[in-house]
Amino acid sequence: MPNLPDPILLAIPAFIALIVAEMIYARVTGRAQFEPSDTAASLTMGLGNTVSGLALGFVAVAWFTYLERFALLEIGYVWWAFALAFVLDDFVYYWAHRMAHTVRWWWADHVVHHSSQHYNLSTALRQPWLSPLTLKFIFFGSWLVLIGFPPAMVAFVGALNLVYQFWIHTEVVKRLPYPVEMVMNTPSHHRVHHATNPCYLDSNFAGVFIIWDRLFGTFVPESATEPCRYGIVKNLGTHNPMVICLHEWWGIVKDVRSARSPREVIGYWLGPPGWSPDGSRDCSKTIKKKWHALQSAQPVDVDEQSETGPEQAAPAE
Repeated sequence: MPNLPDPILLAIPAFIALIVAEMIYARVTGRAQFEPSDTAASLTMGLGNTVSGLALGFVAVAWFTYLERFALLEIGYVWWAFALAFVLDDFVYYWAHRMAHTVRWWWADHVVHHSSQHYNLSTALRQPWLSPLTLKFIFFGSWLVLIGFPPAMVAFVGALNLVYQFWIHTEVVKRLPYPVEMVMNTPSHHRVHHATNPCYLDSNFAGVFIIWDRLFGTFVPESATEPCRYGIVKNLGTHNPMVICLHEWWGIVKDVRSARSPREVIGYWLGPPGWSPDGSRDCSKTIKKKWHALQSAQPVDVDEQSETGPEQAAPAE
């Protein structure tokens, strides 16, 4: 087995250099926005994510090592296997990311990344601290190992995917040539994903290849007439890293404690973000319905809020 490096650790110096370069560019041109407290919070979350990965990563490593004995095939460390694993990993990432906007348990972890109201390269480093404890790797990370790709290869291509996504967190790059925009995830596409505008919700979940969104109906192009507003539907109003990390987990605890039936417990825990038994809170689907109703001047029916499904993926709290 080859000793594969960690692409993320190798890329950290480049990440820092590019963030500094973007800061200088923003200061000189005014074409990007940085806020010191927000940037500091993002960097703190990134550092905490690295530390927690070292401290808790053994959970995933142990699982994949155990799972490897049940693999259907025995795929070696050959170039085509790396290429195929990279594409398949991105396909799995699309669905895992989509579910992270659909299931509140996973959104509680992922919301950290969306909590900044600014969009710059430091935002890419705003990552959660408790990801291994959500067990999402069991539901989505297991498939490639079960097929027969070595766990080390799966970890390597997954890290490459995340390294790629760093550069798309910027407002400096506007649009790339048409063929690139058609196939690859770009800053334009990912700005839409981070936006809270109703017309942009539940879109552009891709990691590297935007073709998954085009294939599965979740692609929305950036519009020149609809500037992106970043953050979450109910912004935190603080840069405290502990609040950023834990606020949605605490929200789940409070809601589950107030639940009056097993159905309500499951809804608060595994329903879409914003779910409530009486439909008094907004989730993504109701927000979009209200917006479409305003556009068409038609009355809106929000009775469907209790339904759950991938189409409801909502960065709403």
